[in-house]
Amino acid sequence: MSLQKNAGAVRRFSRLMKFAGWFQNLPHKLTPPPFRLMQIGSAFWQSRALYAAARFDIATVLGDQQLSTDEIAVRVSAQPDATHRLLRMLAAVGVFEEVSPCVFGNNGLSDYLRRDHSKNVRAMILMHNSEEMSRPWYEQLENGVRNGEVPFRLTHGQDLFGYMDSHPEFDALFSRAMDSVEALAGDSFARDFDWGRFERVIDVGGSKGSKSIAILKRHPNLQALVVDRAQVIREAEQYWLGCDDRALLARVSFQAGDLFESVPAATSDKDIYLLSAVLHSFDDDGCVKILRNLARACAGTGARIAVMELVMADSQADLASASFDMQMFMGTRGRERTLDEWRNLFDNCGLAMEEAVNLQSFARILVLRPRQ
Repeated sequence: MSLQKNAGAVRRFSRLMKFAGWFQNLPHKLTPPPFRLMQIGSAFWQSRALYAAARFDIATVLGDQQLSTDEIAVRVSAQPDATHRLLRMLAAVGVFEEVSPCVFGNNGLSDYLRRDHSKNVRAMILMHNSEEMSRPWYEQLENGVRNGEVPFRLTHGQDLFGYMDSHPEFDALFSRAMDSVEALAGDSFARDFDWGRFERVIDVGGSKGSKSIAILKRHPNLQALVVDRAQVIREAEQYWLGCDDRALLARVSFQAGDLFESVPAATSDKDIYLLSAVLHSFDDDGCVKILRNLARACAGTGARIAVMELVMADSQADLASASFDMQMFMGTRGRERTLDEWRNLFDNCGLAMEEAVNLQSFARILVLRPRQ
């Protein structure tokens, strides 16, 4: 029996995304090529301006108000004319709104930079534009493409996850950014997949457990075990201490572990492992180690494995997918994969893909079981 839910809504979402992709490509067709190349070549101006606004936290300062640039500058300790020019540029690309000369307010885009917005992506903007993540793009992309090496490692002398272990401030920013991915992906993973068929979710590489919590809210019969690096688990337990829903938290437990060494064992066919955006961070050899550990952990129990990842098109990939893949190239030895590439990985680990569950999101859930 299929684990797909909300099939009609998922199909409508897919058609909408195809239209959005077509619409997004219109500038390529309508703008004269030299000007379009100049737009692309200077796109970093926009990302740096957005980063500066996020660092100043202007969206939070504005809140629901409309303020003059003089007042905004006072509140963020900046120079008034420069503040006006920054906001004018961002308003021109649709971030913030100039409601009257030199007076600005938030709009539908800038609202998502407000700290008090439940789905804000401020941490993601800060992380992607941080010195740690920006320098490899500027300094080592060419060498990385020429030699096939990871630009992040060329710049910092460490792999991304090793760097985070030794730089707790950046590690915390990275974790907050990963949590904000849900603002991009929504909670379709909790709605469009039939988690109600199971009793326990083992959330491998689950960070603070936000996805597990979202699933448990919709399925009161479920328990969850969140497994991640020791440092992440310590922060996760602290993070949820102030949560008012004690009954919900009582259904979640946390365990430190190294998924390259082992994962907690399944006990029955009512267990399901969840790996959300974990495997794309690793090369094929790393994925094989993790997947073989999972195959051993659920062998003979009937438990399933749910791999939630972006699935690349075989050709003519859309901009979002291709961009995510380049970001993986910049920071890790991982990659986004096509469905055939995922199947080849699973075959090498003795795992059979039972189903590819579509979501109202850029990701899909690939359902696996050990081969008999």
